[in-house]
Amino acid sequence: MSATTSIIGVVALICAIWVIYDVWVNRKSMSSGNKILWTLFAIIFSIVTAIVYYFTKKK
Repeated sequence: MSATTSIIGVVALICAIWVIYDVWVNRKSMSSGNKILWTLFAIIFSIVTAIVYYFTKKK
């Protein structure tokens, strides 16, 4: 495993954790179904989900 792959993996993990934390802790008014969807997307598409979440929910 190269250093670049390791760095991308760490960034992806941080992105997923940030989205999941923000959805479940800071978004009290969001429905449970939306929270579950954001969580699943964060686990599967971590970096892309973090970018989309930032521009759609964190204005």
